[in-house]
Amino acid sequence: MTDNNGTHNVPLIPLEKLLGNPAIFSVRISPDGRHMSWVAPHDGVLNLWLSRDGAEAQPVSNDRLRGIQHYGWARNSRQLLYIQDQGGDENWNIFAIDIESGATRQLTDQSGAGHPVSASFAGSSRRRPNEIVVGLNNRDESCHDLYLLNTLTGESSLLQESRREIISWHLDRDLKLRGYTLAGSDGGKSVHMREGSEGEFREILRWDHVDAMTSGLHGFTADNGSVYLIDSRSGNSGALGLLDLQSGEQRSLFRDPADSYDVDNLLLHPVDYTPQAVSVYRERLYWHTLDAGLEADLARLSAHRSADFHIESRSDDDRVWIVVYIHDDRAAEYHRFERDSGEISFICSVRPELAEQPLVPMQPVSYTARDGRTIHGYLSLPMHAEGPVPLVLNVHGGPWVRDSWRCNPEAQWLANRGYACLQVNYRGSAGYGKDHLNAGDRQWGRDMQNDLTDAVQWAIAEGIADPARVAIYGGSYGGYATLAGLTFTPELYCCGAELVGPSNMETFLNSIPPYWESFRRVMDRRVGWIPRNADGTLKDKADYTAEDRAEVEFIRSISPLNYVDRISVPLLIAQGANDPRVKRAESEQVVERMRGNGLEVEYVCYEDEGHGFVRPQNRLDWYHRADRFLARQLGGRCEAEGSGGAAG
Repeated sequence: MTDNNGTHNVPLIPLEKLLGNPAIFSVRISPDGRHMSWVAPHDGVLNLWLSRDGAEAQPVSNDRLRGIQHYGWARNSRQLLYIQDQGGDENWNIFAIDIESGATRQLTDQSGAGHPVSASFAGSSRRRPNEIVVGLNNRDESCHDLYLLNTLTGESSLLQESRREIISWHLDRDLKLRGYTLAGSDGGKSVHMREGSEGEFREILRWDHVDAMTSGLHGFTADNGSVYLIDSRSGNSGALGLLDLQSGEQRSLFRDPADSYDVDNLLLHPVDYTPQAVSVYRERLYWHTLDAGLEADLARLSAHRSADFHIESRSDDDRVWIVVYIHDDRAAEYHRFERDSGEISFICSVRPELAEQPLVPMQPVSYTARDGRTIHGYLSLPMHAEGPVPLVLNVHGGPWVRDSWRCNPEAQWLANRGYACLQVNYRGSAGYGKDHLNAGDRQWGRDMQNDLTDAVQWAIAEGIADPARVAIYGGSYGGYATLAGLTFTPELYCCGAELVGPSNMETFLNSIPPYWESFRRVMDRRVGWIPRNADGTLKDKADYTAEDRAEVEFIRSISPLNYVDRISVPLLIAQGANDPRVKRAESEQVVERMRGNGLEVEYVCYEDEGHGFVRPQNRLDWYHRADRFLARQLGGRCEAEGSGGAAG
């Protein structure tokens, strides 16, 4: 039970209501506007549901293990396409469900390659509704060749062999291969195009490393003569532009007026591909209209709810929109917007069971880091909190993403247990322009970690946090930051909890998946590099140059594993056995070292999970463990033992 606040009088929200399977998500309208689909539980597992022509919805998939997380409509409105892996290994296959017959067809094949194969979706076109383009690394594990695939027959043909330096391919509105983006050796990238579906590619555009992560292409115009792009070269923020492929002329369409925030989303007309609106994520989500014909629609949607909103799906005739409203103190809600009549009808809450639960608001906050940089974030306080309370610094993964304003299940869980939850967009986080993102280069465990330390000190100085009861928590990069916090600033935290976080930067950088080769150059520039030969193989230590040796020392200096002896507080660690990004050795090295030093560490490895926990029994088991762990260390509340969760 916490002191200094009245949280003990607030009803305890069951973890299953907050962090179990949602009731519904990913609501989509078919391209022809006739049918609606979504993901929802079927016998406790997330599956695809379909309402045909307004009829009562029925499940159309029958996954019994991990559930379906990612799907979309085929352009022909006759099929639903989804991806699935095995046990979290991220070796994806693509499947198609015929909505007439209910039959499911596996469209990609992983057999015969002699190595793990992962399929990726590369593109589709309403002008060729029965075809998609997919990437398969069946020939070379390090790159995805392109195949043209007929979703009705399953027949496929090789479209283009790839190479490991290619980041992405660019298909025009006729599904013709027009170009690619190539990773540069300096962490930058270049765009190469050709005039039609044949001929030589030529470089038309180059971004150096400063602009590479805040710039990129965003699709062709209807006549395939120009491309939309987000480009930060002429300022700090990623701005929307239009590049004429024939003349090379580039025209600016929108930039954040303060030049502080990147364009978050571009809304194009579903048929003529004209730009209609852009969104910018500041503290909250803001829409800017580019097409006057949409002003009344966006104004109507904005007035309908006091919330942020995203346009999740649209019919090809643009008459029906599926809109999701985002709140901070209630679950997200899906609505159907009929543009002709202006009617907005409620579909479903993502978690209707939370409607009567004591949820709290999320407050945008900011503070000044030690070097003068402004850091933005979000604070969720326990209901009825008075004076300093225990604090959980919840660090987002990525790191090149950001936290946002929403009803965050983890923030609600922590606040309900009596803790302040602080989430900050430290330097290196995306969305705040290239200066903020690039300030994180080579700052893992250094200035990025300092931003987290400064966040805690700010919360203490503001009277929010009890300095004796501060925990650090996170997954992936957030897991790394948790380990770094306990080793580099051990005096600051009373405990830590992390999942799938890298601990040894040498082994982490040497074990990324082969098909991440194009991304390795980004990691080399922004994290640190392992000495390699010209062909990409690891250098023999006898061949190291002075620069190589200095870099290895740098990598070791930011590896929490090398400082485990500094940990003096309890730690909870979780890992997915099949994680292809952060191998289980990253967790087990820490556990072995801590146990050898007689330090308190609790470890769980889920044998059927990867980079994050998808199966609800595993996910809930993790949260029950974390719930009990934090209650012991911070003096908060938790669900009773045995009230939910199952050992992984």
